[in-house]
Amino acid sequence: MSSYIERPRYLCSLGGALSTLEALPETIPILHSAIGCAGSIAWSQNGASGLQVGGYCGGLAVPSSNVGEREVVFGGGERLDEQIRTTLEIMEGRLFVVITGCVTEVIGDDVHASVREIRERERGVDIVSAATGGFRGNSYLGYDIVLSEIAKQYVKRDIPIQKGAVNVFGVTPYMDSFWRGNLIGVRRLLQLLGLTVNTFFTDEDSLDGLKYSAGAELDIVLSDVYGVETAEAYREVHGVPWITSTLPVGPTASSQLLRSVAEVLKPDVDVEAIIREESGRYYKCLEPLIDCYNDMDLQKYAVVLGDVNYAVSITRFLLDDLGWIPVLVQFTDVLTENQQERIAAKLDSADGRIRPKVVFDTNASEAIRYISELYPKRESDRYTESLSPAFVIGSSLDRALALKLGAPHLSVSFPVSNRAVINRGYTGFSGGLNLIEDLLSAAVAAR
Repeated sequence: MSSYIERPRYLCSLGGALSTLEALPETIPILHSAIGCAGSIAWSQNGASGLQVGGYCGGLAVPSSNVGEREVVFGGGERLDEQIRTTLEIMEGRLFVVITGCVTEVIGDDVHASVREIRERERGVDIVSAATGGFRGNSYLGYDIVLSEIAKQYVKRDIPIQKGAVNVFGVTPYMDSFWRGNLIGVRRLLQLLGLTVNTFFTDEDSLDGLKYSAGAELDIVLSDVYGVETAEAYREVHGVPWITSTLPVGPTASSQLLRSVAEVLKPDVDVEAIIREESGRYYKCLEPLIDCYNDMDLQKYAVVLGDVNYAVSITRFLLDDLGWIPVLVQFTDVLTENQQERIAAKLDSADGRIRPKVVFDTNASEAIRYISELYPKRESDRYTESLSPAFVIGSSLDRALALKLGAPHLSVSFPVSNRAVINRGYTGFSGGLNLIEDLLSAAVAAR
């Protein structure tokens, strides 16, 4: 029987590319796609990312060729040329990126040739093209496609290496609803090592940071999957080496990231002293909570569902820092066997005694079946082991599962349509405290 994807937790590659461009400062996306693509992405993807819809040249204000029947029959090259010219006249930006939808790629429009002509005709205009037809893959792939093309076509080459400068990849805007806060947390964490940190997408970043990003000493990919293609493009085109790390949520993962980066870059700081100081602050903040945590029985069995970044980082945080027991971790991404093996290995506990059941299944509604296999109910048994007290950490789609289990629930991974997100983040030492606040608040509110 072939597998299927029920209620997928991502859009198409065009959606991921568009959201990535909307988050880049002074960047204007230009869609060469069918009517309705931008609107569908705005509400289905951005709206499901903590209600983050809109912005300058975002949401429903995205320039689009909106091709129809005429262009399908006769080609959409002229319509694209018209759309690019009017966008350059009307929209204020420094970088323009043309991305494609399924229809325009199927009919064979040569977007790269059109952009080359515009580039030759409009001297001084920075314009890039990327083939992002939705059939190529999901939103996470769109993030990598468009950033890889920018690395090849826009980022300056032969830039002198800046000592201590790093680029951060792997946090996908809007597909990670907490992207802004997470990137801010990562930057503050790495700045403890005295590094100059380029996160590309926050209010403290600029387009110049992207343009001259080839001068970085190291690229850091905070994912086992997302951002790897981009980092590889930087290595091939600009010679920038890269490493990967789990999204650093809480003191254990944050300490591991600091040590890993310090091992490569050899900064002139005492890394262990920094970790001791930051850990001291972290546990000092937790100290007043300990009595309630114990007396109110706030320890939980956890079910974690989500994408690669969150399923790994949240589970490790629960195991290493919070003292909860994850019993089931379900990855909802489409992953290769090699990726699955590598990711599953990260969820072994240090002593090997606690290991959650790990499944790779795009159909998240199957979670209740996996739980039933772990905790079978037999009427003939007088005493049965039950999943209680339980907690479900996933997306807003997993609220139904939590209701079936009678468990509290927190939406963290995409889609997050039952929370409003501005700059909340879970990375770093302080991000771990934020996550504890949200988890325990949900647990107490459900009583």
